[in-house]
Amino acid sequence: MLDIIFQKVQKHKEKAIIIFGALCILDIFLYIQIANTGINKNLAIHFLNVGQGDSQLVILPGNVKILIDGGPINGRVLSELADTFPGTDRYIDLVVMSHAQTDHFGGLIDILKTYKVGAFLWSGRKGSAKSFNDLEQVIAQNEVKSITVEKGDKITYEKNLIQILSPKKEFMESKELNDTTVVLELESNNTKALFTGDISSEIEEQLVSAGLTHVDILKVSHHGSKYSSSLVFLRALNPKLSVIEVGKNSYGHPTAQSLANIISVGSSLYRTDKDGTVHVLIDGKTIKVYTE
Repeated sequence: MLDIIFQKVQKHKEKAIIIFGALCILDIFLYIQIANTGINKNLAIHFLNVGQGDSQLVILPGNVKILIDGGPINGRVLSELADTFPGTDRYIDLVVMSHAQTDHFGGLIDILKTYKVGAFLWSGRKGSAKSFNDLEQVIAQNEVKSITVEKGDKITYEKNLIQILSPKKEFMESKELNDTTVVLELESNNTKALFTGDISSEIEEQLVSAGLTHVDILKVSHHGSKYSSSLVFLRALNPKLSVIEVGKNSYGHPTAQSLANIISVGSSLYRTDKDGTVHVLIDGKTIKVYTE
């Protein structure tokens, strides 16, 4: 049994409370696989090439799997995971939807139909696309635990910590869905990684004002759009490695200005439209990057 603890902030109190523990139970096939191969001690982050959309697979030391977003409805996230998981592995511990736009949640519909999922995390802000109803339906049909998160919530597994940095309650009232993005900061194997969904430069700078500082790995906001990747944000974070998840599009993503801003802070830069899926392996001392 995996000892995953989810902590949620009480209303009007700073103290966090545990709302559930022992979240996920490994199925027999995964158990046999781990027994045969040994527990993974490295942190792996896979920035999946799903076209014009976002999807990141995080595998914590101990083989705990967290999928953040699933890209658009094009089937690519399934093929990407098939290349990453053994054929018998049909379990994902946590699925996180950053926000309810189809280029982020569309592929999760197939994921939830294909894989057993321990819990589904999201901000609680619904989308207007018809396919969002399909997502809700498959969550209900498969009896997946659905949990809303907000700034201040935490997920811990052994020495691994995920902090929810956004959205704050006032962001949830925004007309702009991007403002409701679930932003996660992962601390694992002496490394910090930040997953930003589609937040704007305004939200970026509010995160910095709230105390966000250096991270090692950055999932670049909003596919490198002109509305994100501000210099204030990038200088505060000073990431060693930045990854843009992007495909063929008519929006001009990534913009020349965003690329220039990232390069100006000395970050190594990868992008899925040029490099394919970006695999990052962290052993606690080094960060190794593999591309297609």
